Amino acid sequence: MGSGYFTATDWSSYRSSKGYTATSTARDYYTRSTIKKEFDPLNIKVRESCDSKEHPDSTPIILGLDVTGSMSSVLTTISQKLNVLIEEIYKRKPVKDPQIMAMAFGDVYCDRKPLQVTQFESDIRIAEQLNDIYFERGGGGNDGESYTLPWYFAARKTKTDAYTKRRKKGYLFTMGDEKYLDTLPKAKIKEFVGDKVEADLSAEELLNEVSKQYVVYHLLIEEGSGMRYGRGDAVTDKWQELMGQNAVRVTDCTKIPEIIVSILELENGKAAAEVTRTWDKQTALVVSDAIKNLKLAKGKRGLVEF
Repeated sequence: MGSGYFTATDWSSYRSSKGYTATSTARDYYTRSTIKKEFDPLNIKVRESCDSKEHPDSTPIILGLDVTGSMSSVLTTISQKLNVLIEEIYKRKPVKDPQIMAMAFGDVYCDRKPLQVTQFESDIRIAEQLNDIYFERGGGGNDGESYTLPWYFAARKTKTDAYTKRRKKGYLFTMGDEKYLDTLPKAKIKEFVGDKVEADLSAEELLNEVSKQYVVYHLLIEEGSGMRYGRGDAVTDKWQELMGQNAVRVTDCTKIPEIIVSILELENGKAAAEVTRTWDKQTALVVSDAIKNLKLAKGKRGLVEF
């Protein structure tokens, strides 16, 4: 997996072949009524991001999207903007040889299928897989979602040449509007991933584990209903207590591609001022607000200490 390249021309041709137009909505793109078998973690042994002659310095990037009901009002916008994100990554080249995997996740207590996982890819198959994701739009009233489930999968069910060959971390971005659930129960791991573990795992344990292989960020989507209605500060406080500056508030979800690309550029040595001035005025304001608290050490970032 991970061969080829993603181009704007490929995306345009793909949209045309599917009959999509400028007025197409998420319900036009995402028509599945259940999870695709290939994306079900119960059927996945491992997801691999591998070097090749075409991509000798593969960089794994995982994009995880909360597809529960509280995100319904913004899922159309964000899901379609993910293709813009892929285009921007290839155009601006913040990392070498990107290989992108998507996850859709929900709530292990309330949803039938709280995790879906695509392959690491580098070409139009990224978009094809995104369009095969099932939007369950579930969740529940338990004051959180299972944001740690993608961390578990990334930590224990992915294998990357960046990590094993070059001591280089990949990047993991989750996006959502709710608090995280404090514990991932071993029974739910068995039920939805198929792994037998000895004990329940805390959010802190899972973040520490996944951070060995990935630089982890969480984007707090203010336009989701979980952060609206006066709850935004409580959600933010909980995330920042766990992740510090890597919990990033997003005021305008249409600018998610630019925010993620900007973070990747910061992670790979550019200064914040250098990054923000390359965007148009309105985009620069949103990006600047999102990254204003990021203080990244100079030098080689994302290297693994063995």
